Amino acid sequence: MSSSSKLHSLYKQLVRAFTSQPSDLNTSGRLLAELKVCTPDGTREILEIGAFWSIRTKAVPSFDRYFSQLQTFYNDYSSILPQSEREFPIRGLNLIRLLIQNRIADFHTTLESLPLPADELVANPFIRHPVNLERWLMEGSYSKVWNAREEAPAEEYKFFVDSLMGTIRNEIASCEETAYESLPLKDAATLLFFKSQSEVLEFAKQRGWQINLTEGTITFAQKGEEKLEIPKQKLIANNLAYARELEQIV
Repeated sequence: MSSSSKLHSLYKQLVRAFTSQPSDLNTSGRLLAELKVCTPDGTREILEIGAFWSIRTKAVPSFDRYFSQLQTFYNDYSSILPQSEREFPIRGLNLIRLLIQNRIADFHTTLESLPLPADELVANPFIRHPVNLERWLMEGSYSKVWNAREEAPAEEYKFFVDSLMGTIRNEIASCEETAYESLPLKDAATLLFFKSQSEVLEFAKQRGWQINLTEGTITFAQKGEEKLEIPKQKLIANNLAYARELEQIV
């Protein structure tokens, strides 16, 4: 079999494995590794599948590498190649990755460099999603970030939103520790956006909080004053307001 025939065969196998329901991630990973040997610089289609595969397997450094290689196709060859339907979903994922890494300046620089007019960027769901997330994070509107998971324009976006929520929970927890000595277990769960008691109990264990299941309370581990990036009063007020909204809905 010629090298081009082998490459074509491996690519067809990769597409079949990755697009199966559910995706065969193990086979896809193996085929991506084989294709990397055959085509060290990759092709746009292979690299794009690799980027999505990286997110589905929660391999963020791998996503970074695939996106770095895709930059050549998206930026240098944009006048030669037809636009890929995967380009903006992947660009949007990269924007959320920058948010998770708290690289806000890089987020804005990358956003400004995108090859679309401002009105088209706002209309593009894959770009609008991370733009909204960044605004809500800056506002401290964490309930909106939480709800954004269900509004994700692609399944892969949910992984990064979950990662953002992990960071947000730790910030909220730090605020709770400095603002309260204890809280009702139910209120702590609501403030931390947990759906079940088991989730908040596991989180409390990780933070070293004392739990009294009989009284239904959490007592926070006492810490010295810390410099927090998020104003605790604003954060707590926002999340208590969200708790009240939930109670009215229920």
